[in-house]
Formats: sequence, structure tokens, C-alpha cells
Amino acid sequence: MPLYEYRCQVCGEMEEKIQSYSAPTEHDCPKCGSTKGMNRQISKVAFNLSGGGWYAQGYSDKASSGSSKESTSSSAGGCCGGACACKPGA
Repeated sequence: MPLYEYRCQVCGEMEEKIQSYSAPTEHDCPKCGSTKGMNRQISKVAFNLSGGGWYAQGYSDKASSGSSKESTSSSAGGCCGGACACKPGA
């Protein structure tokens, strides 16, 4: 479940709640008691990709530098640079 931040429009009280996606976007302020005073805020998302998988193999700087090396060798080796039907004797 996501972590949501709320801020009271009356007194400025802030709180965080772990709630389901279907939770209401407003509720009563626990500090001042204002009805529907606490409004859900838009906040940054903490997101970190680690380990292997599509990120490391397809989108990281290491993968893009490796693919540029492959494209350099492929231009020197013929039409595709690999051992395929378009390259006789390979």
C-alpha cells in the first residue's frame, strides 16, 4: 500500500498515512478538528532500481556504452557484423 502525505488547509498540520489506493483524499484534521481539512498532497516518490534485470541490461549507462561498441564492430564487420547468412564464410 502507498504512503500518502496530508496537510490541513486550516492549521497547516501535516501527517503521513499508509492507505489503500481507494482511500478518500480528504479527512478531518486530528489537531484542529476541521471537517475535511486534511487534503492529500502530491509528493515525490522514492524509487531505486538495483540488481540485475532489464534496468542493468537495457537502460543503464553500462549497457548503452556496450551497445555503442557493438555497433562500431558491426560496421567494420559487414552488413550485420555477426555470423549470419548475409556474411559468407563467417
